[in-house]
Amino acid sequence: APTCALVEADRARPGTAEHLAALPGITVLDLDLPAALAVAGQETWAGAHARYAAQPTPDRPDGAIIATTAPERWVGEPVRVLDLTP
Repeated sequence: APTCALVEADRARPGTAEHLAALPGITVLDLDLPAALAVAGQETWAGAHARYAAQPTPDRPDGAIIATTAPERWVGEPVRVLDLTP
């Protein structure tokens, strides 16, 4: 879970970040220098950090999946999306 996305989620629904961070299997991704540089050039910190975190890496050659209730936000982006819309 990208830190910036957790902050934005917690602003919308207080307690969300703490709940998600406590779930087993969830890794909270720090805003390291490469992520901060990616965030600096984007419209929102949460979206930029999520997109950065979803990019392919040697450990995840297919990239990570973005779980979201707003899948339309990611149309046209080079990321995989898991639609959580009820």
